[in-house]
Amino acid sequence: MLGSLLFALLSGCAAALVNPGLDRHWELWKKMHDKVYSEPIEEFGRRRIWEENLEMINVHNLEVSLGMHTYELAMNHLGDMTTEEVTGLLTGTLVPADLERGPSPFVRVNHTFLPPSLDWREKGLVTEVKNQGSCGSCWAFSAVGAMEGQLSKTQGILVSLSPQNLVDCSIKYGNHGCNGGFMSNAFQYIKNQGIESDAAYPYIGKPGLCRYNPQYQAANCSGYAFLPEGNEDALMEGLATIGPISVAIDASRPKFIFYHHGVYRDHTCSHNVNHGVLAVGYGTENGHDYWLVKNSWGVRYGDGGYIKMARNKHNQCGIALYPCFPIM
Repeated sequence: MLGSLLFALLSGCAAALVNPGLDRHWELWKKMHDKVYSEPIEEFGRRRIWEENLEMINVHNLEVSLGMHTYELAMNHLGDMTTEEVTGLLTGTLVPADLERGPSPFVRVNHTFLPPSLDWREKGLVTEVKNQGSCGSCWAFSAVGAMEGQLSKTQGILVSLSPQNLVDCSIKYGNHGCNGGFMSNAFQYIKNQGIESDAAYPYIGKPGLCRYNPQYQAANCSGYAFLPEGNEDALMEGLATIGPISVAIDASRPKFIFYHHGVYRDHTCSHNVNHGVLAVGYGTENGHDYWLVKNSWGVRYGDGGYIKMARNKHNQCGIALYPCFPIM
């Protein structure tokens, strides 16, 4: 009896701490993203986080209308999570302490001869947007994206490769499955072992026993290389001459999580990178230079799974610190 009374009191307090005017929107959002909570108190907590995120989004977009920002935000499937939760579950790039960049075959070119804009999706070098789920495997998605681009460029076939293969099998190369890894470690594994297609080795979003079978190898590489550290001009040249490039960024800012459209410029972004993504192009929008970046948080993130990140803004979010690519 006492327990029931206490629960009723807590439920009443919880109801008073949420905005009843948002009840319908909350229910629609839950339905859209298949959100189900095991207990009322859990739902209350998630509702409070969702409302706080929604308020931030609405204030930011009001400021956009006043000309204060170059990008818009929107509520998405991550709306009931804190920034710390998203960073802890959906990033996972760990720069090795003993990282060796080594020699690179990359040759700098004259900017004069580069196209003013580029989108490798239009050239058939980029597969569909994927979703890593609640697994810190962004590094694997970044690596397979660069591999897919080089496979298409050199052999003329676009095949979706398996990040799960890397999650399960590249531990001996310095990666940690869903607990993080790094793209060059993944390339080293592929050089020595090869990699299967996504169809042959599907993604499950959690670590498992390595099931790699060389008989079903879909691609391999002869090595990997880095572009010059921290040099945005070199990253532009590399994108234009090589293809999609694996990069690491700081994805720990709340507004990165709810990016929707425009050129993402955030002066609070640091060079402490934690998220592996794929640079697939560049351009200029409304006078603002950008990098076109493919994320691995599904198509409901950003602009169909992509984000335009500010270019020529002092290496914003560290995007040019560790650009690397496989050599086919």
